[in-house]
Amino acid sequence: MTAILRTLLLALVAPALLLAGPAQASPAAGSPAPSFELRDQAGETHRLEDYRGKWLVLYFYPKDDTPGCTTQACEFRDNIFAFRRLGAEIVGISLDDVESHRAFAEKHGLPFTLLADEDGAVAREYGVLKNFGVVKLASRQTFLIAPDGAVARHYEKVDVDAHSAEVLADIEALAAGS
Repeated sequence: MTAILRTLLLALVAPALLLAGPAQASPAAGSPAPSFELRDQAGETHRLEDYRGKWLVLYFYPKDDTPGCTTQACEFRDNIFAFRRLGAEIVGISLDDVESHRAFAEKHGLPFTLLADEDGAVAREYGVLKNFGVVKLASRQTFLIAPDGAVARHYEKVDVDAHSAEVLADIEALAAGS
């Protein structure tokens, strides 16, 4: 499917994203983050446990290389050194495949992990899977996971232009309070 067709398809279903509710409830702040095991843009396997002892910004997004998703990813990219100074890792998850993630990361110089949740199982566990029959997408939501593996914050509404700075400020505040 070409990038133009993907963008057109997303534009057609995007309004429904606002109306479709999650099939499963999202994990609440303070609860353990659901485990996962997915491949990244290089084909390497990542597990939630790999991030134990670090802050983890686990962000779900609808589709590689679409306008909002690109803006969000590039905002995280542009703040990567600030996140690293705080011992935080950024991981993006969508239902796109490994090859799509590889192309997206290379095109935009993304220095963080993108995980391929092709069957939507992890998005379902986090309560962000949107099913429109033939089209399934992850809704744009973020989970800030504390070093102990618990959900520290859940961002249900994400402003792609300001989200990276918002999450960074929350990590700073939470780390200062611990």
